[in-house]
Amino acid sequence: MRHFLAIVFAATYLVACAPDTSISKNTQLERSNASQELETLSRKKWGWMADRNIEALESLFHDQSKFVHMSGTWGKAREMEIIENNFIWYKRATVHDVATEIFDNHAIVWNRITLDAVVRDLQVSNEFTTTEAYLRVGEEWKLTALTFSKVRDEHTLAD
Repeated sequence: MRHFLAIVFAATYLVACAPDTSISKNTQLERSNASQELETLSRKKWGWMADRNIEALESLFHDQSKFVHMSGTWGKAREMEIIENNFIWYKRATVHDVATEIFDNHAIVWNRITLDAVVRDLQVSNEFTTTEAYLRVGEEWKLTALTFSKVRDEHTLAD
């Protein structure tokens, strides 16, 4: 009987001390949904940039956002001017790989892309890894930073 009680006590103790996996499963599901939402938003952004959809980009870009290109760094107003006036036409971004990390109300989306663009009337094609930083504002994600890093075409995104 003493052996039986020891087993019952040990089992009760283990169940009581076990981590509550329902919370982590819900958190994992929320992160998975948010990751998918961000990946979709990022792909839409490339389309909006190609189409010069100023209204959609104006809503997406945070007022204090920064953009880092091969030729310089600037804020939202300058990026909008560049897109609107065709200084850079982001014709097509072919997305090869995507990785997402979420930290509370902040997120980072990495894209490995081939960007076909027109820059100062020159057709160019470059391999980039882009780093997009997002901030959750209310129910929306706002892009706070977009950085283009020139890479070799065999570059991959690491876990």
